[in-house]
Amino acid sequence: MINIRERMEHYHITGLSLVAIDKGKISSTDQFGVLEAGTDKNIDEHSIFNACSISKFLTSILVMKLMEQGIVDLDEDVNKKLVSWKVPDSPLTKHKKVTLRNLLCHQSGIVDPEGSFMELESFNEIPSMVEILNATTPYCPTTIDVTVEPESEFHYSDAGFCLVQLLIEDITQKPFSHVMDDFIFKPLRMTNSTFSTSLATSNLDNFACGHDQYGALIPGKYSIYPYIAACGIWTTPSDLAKLLLDIMNADKGQSKVGITSKQVKELFHPQGCKEWTGLGVFLDGTDDNLEFSSLGWGVGFQCMLVAYPYLQQGIVMMTNTDTGMHQMKGIMGEIYHSLY
Repeated sequence: MINIRERMEHYHITGLSLVAIDKGKISSTDQFGVLEAGTDKNIDEHSIFNACSISKFLTSILVMKLMEQGIVDLDEDVNKKLVSWKVPDSPLTKHKKVTLRNLLCHQSGIVDPEGSFMELESFNEIPSMVEILNATTPYCPTTIDVTVEPESEFHYSDAGFCLVQLLIEDITQKPFSHVMDDFIFKPLRMTNSTFSTSLATSNLDNFACGHDQYGALIPGKYSIYPYIAACGIWTTPSDLAKLLLDIMNADKGQSKVGITSKQVKELFHPQGCKEWTGLGVFLDGTDDNLEFSSLGWGVGFQCMLVAYPYLQQGIVMMTNTDTGMHQMKGIMGEIYHSLY
């Protein structure tokens, strides 16, 4: 292993937490630095970080669970079940429809408008998903629409996961965060995980504050996003490790969430026009050496989850610092390459 404290100093990292998995068990947990620059609040195993787009990985697991229960269909036109908003019909959707499958693998034909999907501007004004999709908020300047034929191109899309969230809420008639609690967090006892647009009701003593690439505290300390299925997760490496282990156990028929071996293979099957895209994850390698990853990068935070489900190995890393560079080019890339 590299000298993590020295590398943290090099990259101006305020705090870092990681959990490694080997042989289907947690093999090590390590924490370094502090929750907030200029304080003595040390990072510990229960310190909670904003994992941003790792939310998409959890959302995909939730979809697989809802599919197993017959609540959703991966390949059904989402407009059949959407109630509060519909994907506009166009010549582009004549032959291929927007489905959960192509939303989860970023191939729905929906392209995020430039300058969209930033962090929350005011905690007092939480927009509805319909308002966001209809371009009546600062978070998305134009109405969401299909701009290329579904399944013809890859376009990484937060808007696509807004649709996934809305579909789940329309079908279940429950807030997305409650559905995630019921189906994922409670069965796995992920007690340090929350999908929320408001931290006002939380005890923030164990929440990491965000920092910029120079180690300075971000304005407001915490970055909140109003589209939680896309980037709203606050969690710990230990909690995410519980989910990773459950997915690994699912291949042996031992998932506490109730995910099946068939569904795990679906998650990690190359989708559509890109062989490196699974459902809510990115893929590398094949067969037993298959690797999947999910990265989180937001204002003040960077996180990385990588696993080899069939080798029963993996690592989850979280920092409360936005280094301004891709995870693989910073400290997390160095830790990853020292292990794999």
